[in-house]
Order: sequence, then C-alpha cells, then structure tokens
Amino acid sequence: MSGLRLNLQAIKEPLGFIKALEWLTAIFAFASCGGYSGTSIVTLFCKDGKNETLKFAFSYPFRLSHTLLVKNNTSLCNVTVPETHLVGSSVSSSQFFVTVAVLNFFYCMAALVLYLGYMHVYRNSNFVPKMDFLMTTIFAVFWLTCTSAWAKGLQNLKYATGTVGIVATLAVCREEGVACEVTELASMRSLNVSVIFGFLGLILWVSNAWFVYKETRWHTMRYTAHPGQAPRSI
Repeated sequence: MSGLRLNLQAIKEPLGFIKALEWLTAIFAFASCGGYSGTSIVTLFCKDGKNETLKFAFSYPFRLSHTLLVKNNTSLCNVTVPETHLVGSSVSSSQFFVTVAVLNFFYCMAALVLYLGYMHVYRNSNFVPKMDFLMTTIFAVFWLTCTSAWAKGLQNLKYATGTVGIVATLAVCREEGVACEVTELASMRSLNVSVIFGFLGLILWVSNAWFVYKETRWHTMRYTAHPGQAPRSI
C-alpha cells in the first residue's frame, strides 16, 4: 500500500498545481537575486573643466563595505583622496531571501514527489497532511518576512550606489567647484523582479494553505462534528 504509484492527476488539482507554481517562483526568486552583479560609473566634474571617472562593481550578497570606490591616495580633481569604500550592507536581507527561496525549491520538489507518487499514502495518513500544512504556514510567514526585508535592503542598495549615496560617501564630491554624478548606473531590473517573485511566492503559499488544510483531519473533523442541519422554519 505504501509503494510508488505514479499519478499525474495530482498536478491537475489545486494542491499539486500551486505547488508546481511555487517551485518555479522559487527558481526565479533566487536566480534573479543570487546571480546578480553590476557595474556603475561615477563622473566627477572638476572646477577646472576636467572630468574624472570612477568605476565600481558590486554583486550578491551586496557587502558594500568591501567594495572599493577609490584606491589609496588617488588624486581626483587635484585633491588627494584616501582609500574609500561604499557605505552600507544588504547582506543579511539578501542572504535571508535567497535562503528561503532555496529551501522553498527543495521542499516543493519533495512535496511534488509525494503528491505524484504517494498520494494514496498522503491521504490515508493523519500526520503527513498536518506536517504539510504546518510547513506551508511557516513558508508563508518566511516569504512575508524575507521579501519585506529584501525590499528594504534593495532600497538601501539603490541609495548607496546612486548619486546621493556616492556624494555622501566621497568627500571630494563636497569640495567647492566639484560635482559628482553616477552617469552609468548598473541595471537593477533583475533585483526588482526578485522582489516581485518574493511577493508572488507569498500569495501562492497563503493560497495553498487552504488546499493543504482541506487534506488534514482537522478539516474533516470540523464537518463531521457539526453536520449540516435543515433550516428552521420562521
């Protein structure tokens, strides 16, 4: 009774179909964030009419304090500038987001194997559906917290690598007659997409919680304990 019984019908039901969507969402979420790297160029407009350029690259996990902006004792606009790094860090929020997405990926794979090959065991068990419901609820909470944290971390990243953040970090930009501007900003489209997939994952897991709950004995006992009654006459 507990052997493998391949049944693709489960993927056509909301329980399996939503799980497949969650699996795809997890792939796009961690790929769009964890695989990111970008390069920006800062232009310094000096008072003598000469322009200077700086190039810096940053990537996941966005440990900006390790990203070198200016090498030690570099002359910019006739001003000697000490070694300068970017300010800020989005390490914790980005790594939390990617970790949740990866765990989501593996759990969805395991759940799909269970649904497609062992649905008869799943529906005859009291413990397995309850654990599935518990894990679904936990992942829904994780998606909410990690995506919210990463959305804030991305906002901080955009500030630190934008013109306002660079001017605040680089002292020479505040010298009289010197203006700084990020003239080539690294595209963060994929990072924006990762946040979208994060909130999409949240919606899918919250939606899926209901269908998983219906497979538990809690749902069954609720209706057997309170059988429908005929409406009272007025």
